[in-house]
Amino acid sequence: MSPARSLVLLALAGALTACAPLRGRTRMVEGWVTARPAEVDMNGDLLRAAVRRLDGERRHGVDSMLVVRRGRLVAERYWNGHDMATLHDLRSATKSVTSLLVGIAIDRGVLGDVHDPALPYLTRAYPRPSASTTAPVITLEHLLTMRGGLACDDRDRRSPGHEDRMMRSRDWTRFFLELPRLHAPGERAVYCTGGVVTLGRIVAEASGTPIAEFAGEALFGPLGILAYAWQTFDGGQQIDTGGHLRLRPRAMAKIGQLVLQRGVWDQGDIVSGAWIDASTAVQTRFAADDRPYGYLWWRVQAVIDARMIDLIYAEGNGGQYIFIAPALDLVVVFTGSHYNSPKAGRALGILGEYILPAALTKPAMAVHGSQRRCRWRPCSTRSTIRSDITARGRVKRARWRRSAQNVSGSG
Repeated sequence: MSPARSLVLLALAGALTACAPLRGRTRMVEGWVTARPAEVDMNGDLLRAAVRRLDGERRHGVDSMLVVRRGRLVAERYWNGHDMATLHDLRSATKSVTSLLVGIAIDRGVLGDVHDPALPYLTRAYPRPSASTTAPVITLEHLLTMRGGLACDDRDRRSPGHEDRMMRSRDWTRFFLELPRLHAPGERAVYCTGGVVTLGRIVAEASGTPIAEFAGEALFGPLGILAYAWQTFDGGQQIDTGGHLRLRPRAMAKIGQLVLQRGVWDQGDIVSGAWIDASTAVQTRFAADDRPYGYLWWRVQAVIDARMIDLIYAEGNGGQYIFIAPALDLVVVFTGSHYNSPKAGRALGILGEYILPAALTKPAMAVHGSQRRCRWRPCSTRSTIRSDITARGRVKRARWRRSAQNVSGSG
């Protein structure tokens, strides 16, 4: 295929696929209803320009780029030997999937609410001495916002709970639970994978179902995600819900579309809109860099000309991203292979220079590329759930007036 035709700009209302997890290598892939960019008011010239830009760069490290507008797949491109059937390691973008699983468990009554103490859910698997009644309690919300207070900091290799140390142990959950306390729970947000691994074990214990089975039944199956793979630890007995889930980019786009639609899929709720609102709200900011964070989802604003665009996103080492722009009815997925490198952020440049402008520019304009400048800044929404949901609610109502039709789960 020539470079000029390398971007998949599809017009078919694509064939739909079955909804059962598959093992081994397969060419069956997750189905999407597709459209030409102009049919969803996107500038196809800018999308093609994005691909040409990456095609012209050596070692850009981007393995895939997918763009979904108004529930229709309008752009899909792969590099570096990857294709639509390739499972990709999400790294820490897995954490945002874990957030959805916690929300589903709360919706189903498997877990109480985010203010429940976390450790009693693990009493059967990890009996502990009776805690002092005056000791600060770690809640589910503390783990969801990485404010558990234990000596765990993945950004500091000297930290007792650093993920590299955890991964050298056999039982990662026990490793986390036995860490010393450094701060009061809720006091500081410090990036810690161990707490998210522990959340997965909590859901498994509370539901009486291995977390991989719970995810398949409650999330992947209803979304029509056909293939996935989890990393295990503890001799294969437990699942890493803090990283290394492997999905195809089309499946990642379905995760993003589910969040965009506030948990609705195929005319039913997979997870409640209330959970989506709460989990994607700014709940805290990290002590190290003031980055805004929800329940395992990141927030940021892109500023293009004078317009600010709020983005919700999942992020994983190497360039794994699921971006959701509610006001633009847009989901963008990137996967990449620039692990432990600042080049992993190349996707942000493509998003800001080409894809977001393509959703803001009429198709007849900017034929030779965008002249708009994009800059990034932390989301300015206040760190209170009430004000954040109110602000986002106004955006969502406008979006749903423009696009009232949800995407079918069979697509």
